[in-house]
Amino acid sequence: MKSRYLALVPIILIALFLIPMVLLRNEIVRRPQPQATTPKILPSPDPYTTAPASADGIGKFFMGREIAKVMGHSGIGWLERTDREKEETPSRAIAMLELAPDAVIADIGAGSGYYSFRIAGLIPNGKVVAVDIQQEMLDHLKAEAARRKIGNVEPHLGAIDSIQVDANTLDAVLMVDAYHEFSHPVEMLESIRKALKPGGKIYLLEYRAEDPRVPIKPLHKMSEAQAVREFEALGFSYLGNKPGMPWQHLLVFEKPVKYGRIPQNSR
Repeated sequence: MKSRYLALVPIILIALFLIPMVLLRNEIVRRPQPQATTPKILPSPDPYTTAPASADGIGKFFMGREIAKVMGHSGIGWLERTDREKEETPSRAIAMLELAPDAVIADIGAGSGYYSFRIAGLIPNGKVVAVDIQQEMLDHLKAEAARRKIGNVEPHLGAIDSIQVDANTLDAVLMVDAYHEFSHPVEMLESIRKALKPGGKIYLLEYRAEDPRVPIKPLHKMSEAQAVREFEALGFSYLGNKPGMPWQHLLVFEKPVKYGRIPQNSR
């Protein structure tokens, strides 16, 4: 009789081991799995920070970058300087823009219209929407368009937080040494994204922060990495950096045909 009980001992021990394992497995199966969260759209919470302003900045920061002071309409002479072609080769940049003859492109921060008037001839059936927030710049643009007899450059008053252009009306956007001065980059990029047609391009020209030989104040430069970080955070796809510019990056972004929400960690 005793030997029979002894024979049952291994069976009992195995059962004592297996029963907790089965119960634990069932508990894991029943436990609800974490659900994917939907990222929040900026600006919530506030994407900007503040600190004492540097000599050329406004003391407002976006993604670690201090926003630069705006160059006023008094800088028209510098924009139209005779050696600009030699220093920056804007004709080379314009030649790299991929524009159909009937394209509608917004030149944001158009200033004196240096780029706007040179692009106009490439799109005889389209137009350049020359956006600026300074009425003095727009007055200059209007007078210069009349003097040159150019009818497809349209001066357009923007705001500090919007380009004030209707949704899905632009094939492309050009920003030449202007984005780094936007006091509301999040809101501006959101308005640009809305105004672009799906698949529309952004051409961003900014002085290269990576190159100490570029004779421009640091806050008026941008690195490729910083620009890509900011634009991707606002829903744009980065297509590349066109080579051959002596002082500037020519970065190309695209509004995806279908874009999702903006990641919360893009602040």
